Amino acid sequence: MSPISVNALLELALDLSHSLTSDDRFSRLLAHIRKAIRSDAVVLLSVQGDYLKPLALQGLSSDTLGRRFGIAEHPRFQQICQSQSPVRFAASSPLPDPYDGLLLALEGDLPVHSCMGLPLRDQQRLIGVLTLDSLTPGQFDDIPERTLEIISAMSAAALKNALTLESLQQHASHARAVVEELTQEALTKDGGELIGDSALMQRLKQEIQIVASSGFTALIQGETGVGKELVARTIHHQSGRSNGPLVYVNCAALPENLIESELFGHVKGAFTGASQSRSGKFMMADGGSLFLDEIGELPLAVQSKLLRALQNQEIQPVGQDQSQQVDVRIIAATNRDLQQECDNGNFRSDLYHRLSVYPLHVPALRQRGRDVILLAGFFLELMRRKLGLQQIKFASDVMPWLQQYDWPGNVRELEHCISRAALRARSRQHQAIIVIGRSDIGELHSSQPTDRSPIQETDATSGKLATADTHTSLKLATEDFQRRLIIQTLQQNNHNWAASARQLQTDRANLTRLAKRLGLAVTRQLQQDQPI
Repeated sequence: MSPISVNALLELALDLSHSLTSDDRFSRLLAHIRKAIRSDAVVLLSVQGDYLKPLALQGLSSDTLGRRFGIAEHPRFQQICQSQSPVRFAASSPLPDPYDGLLLALEGDLPVHSCMGLPLRDQQRLIGVLTLDSLTPGQFDDIPERTLEIISAMSAAALKNALTLESLQQHASHARAVVEELTQEALTKDGGELIGDSALMQRLKQEIQIVASSGFTALIQGETGVGKELVARTIHHQSGRSNGPLVYVNCAALPENLIESELFGHVKGAFTGASQSRSGKFMMADGGSLFLDEIGELPLAVQSKLLRALQNQEIQPVGQDQSQQVDVRIIAATNRDLQQECDNGNFRSDLYHRLSVYPLHVPALRQRGRDVILLAGFFLELMRRKLGLQQIKFASDVMPWLQQYDWPGNVRELEHCISRAALRARSRQHQAIIVIGRSDIGELHSSQPTDRSPIQETDATSGKLATADTHTSLKLATEDFQRRLIIQTLQQNNHNWAASARQLQTDRANLTRLAKRLGLAVTRQLQQDQPI
């Protein structure tokens, strides 16, 4: 046969450099090899432990791609894999051919033919095998050894690059899957749902739906413990970035000298202790959302750099001259009045306006009415699962006791209260159904001072505001206020219970039950202290 030309080898090398995908690269590789070396079949196989897996082939039946050839089961493959150089089998070789009966150019068993195998190595490690078969005996005898070594080297390089790319893609896919799983886990760790059907919560849910799909920066405001983090996770989950990462940063917990590094990253040697480069939270959140909790705690020096990141979607790691582009949506939260902080000089007004593109306010629990009942039931069910109980419930007098409290610690305080009560009830009861009583709840006292004015109510008969008696208990004052409010509302609606319930934003059955508990009776004229 004619020797392989230098041009054929150059064409092979150039074409491989232009091929990007593995399938395309392998197909081109085999096509060029068959053009340079006339053969009836050529196969590229990768090493998979003790097996050889066909990656691409020409001249053999397509089902060969689904086969896995045990190296120890096929003497020709075994000899190729053990060799450091190309192996040419004699036409009269008695070793069985693994492709017997698979050649497209021939029906039945293989006759006397030419067979050659090239071991493909990365350094000294075998990563694959290239085989060539020809029905013409002696077809490969005149090919210079050096030429075959060059083809082996180029084929090995192509295979190595493809396997490396595949490995990186698998790692990237795995990383994305982990991010999605962790994001979903973070979303659902508090139930994944904003519990509550009060008017304020219904309005908040509507606002979340509006801002989630917009991609705008969102600023979540509200007291400590109201559930700002859950609101942030809900925004991310309902957005177009839900499959991307949601990265959490507690700005109040970061040491001042490390905040910039935590947010934007740093390069090796940027400061004492920076023994290696590290990506910041912005880079970790690339393609997703970054939740900056307690953003009002950020020092002014960092605020200016955060403003640049928001404006230009670019960050500059500590110790690096070049900026890096990022694609991050900011969701911020604070329990501070940032407008007041701006007036006091503690927060940059330009950053505040950049953050508050779409402000959201999470209401305090004391403003949410019957949501206390729903949340208490939700937390009670969580405790039932955690403690492995068959059933746990509240005694009849517990729910009014929970409702009369103003919950200065908001939803978080309610959750802790229910958890403690469930543990206490379980410790003293051993029946299938555990009942939480008032004694398990304990005394409910505000753990922090409040700047709210003394409780005021409307006198049901005079319509004047009256200050609650400061010497009575909170429960009695609350019940007295509820009694007066129901009386007034019924009088305004001509004693129509349905209309009164709508005005009080509750349902009629609950209103009548509350009235019964408060000792109210209604004929045509409203009377007190008579049984219903």
